[in-house]
Amino acid sequence: MKTTEKPHIPDRRQRVQAAETGFAVLKGLARIGGSASLTALSTYLNENPAKVHRYLASLIEEELVIQDPETQQYRLGLEAMFIGLSAMRQSDPIRLAEPALIRLREELEVTSFIAVMGNKGPVIVRFEEPSLPVTVNVRVGSVLPLLTSATGRVFLGLQNDRLVRQLAQEEISKTTTSLNTEKINDPEIFINQLREEVQKRNCAIVKDTNLRGISAVAAPVYNYAGQLCAVITALGATGGFDASVNGKICRQVQEEARQLSTSLGYIKD
Repeated sequence: MKTTEKPHIPDRRQRVQAAETGFAVLKGLARIGGSASLTALSTYLNENPAKVHRYLASLIEEELVIQDPETQQYRLGLEAMFIGLSAMRQSDPIRLAEPALIRLREELEVTSFIAVMGNKGPVIVRFEEPSLPVTVNVRVGSVLPLLTSATGRVFLGLQNDRLVRQLAQEEISKTTTSLNTEKINDPEIFINQLREEVQKRNCAIVKDTNLRGISAVAAPVYNYAGQLCAVITALGATGGFDASVNGKICRQVQEEARQLSTSLGYIKD
């Protein structure tokens, strides 16, 4: 009597490994620009081209990948775009920043906040204070200056926008603060100096400029398109606040901003 052989059904471990490889192929294609030849993709993944080709065929069936009939290159398909669009709709920098602000507050015992650019300047939209807060007259909804606040200087330095420059020019014409008046005899030179400093450090640091006795460090948050979308800032009393560019506070603020940018889909070139 003949026995019918049962079809081989991959066990759970094999299925998981297959799924992981499929995800690796899909992510590799996305990370090298969304379009690549089989050779380029296989080299990037350090995998056998025949193996990568099998997975690409499966991804094509699911419309996650398509192959250009003219160039023979593979690129992300319609379903992949739907997934990406859905993820972007959920990428709210204010909501995603909450854990970062809490970490800064708890680990460094500083006041932390995130701000976005409004039509009158940077606006604080989320604010966290330590158990022993420093008395400052800024809260959620406060509009910060571009020239004297660390937050404002990041927007001024990294957002190449006509409105931002116009607001900075208006601040210069009105300012009677601790800014060195000799430096702002030529507003354009002064603004460019601030911008260059921020671009060089990828952060901004101020001491006693916006609020007397208060120092602050701020770093940029970028979205999936590489655009500056928000700024994370930590501040504290100058006497006990290490505002050096290589200090613990500055490094952690920059790292939190970097991680938040990554969660928003930003990939640094």
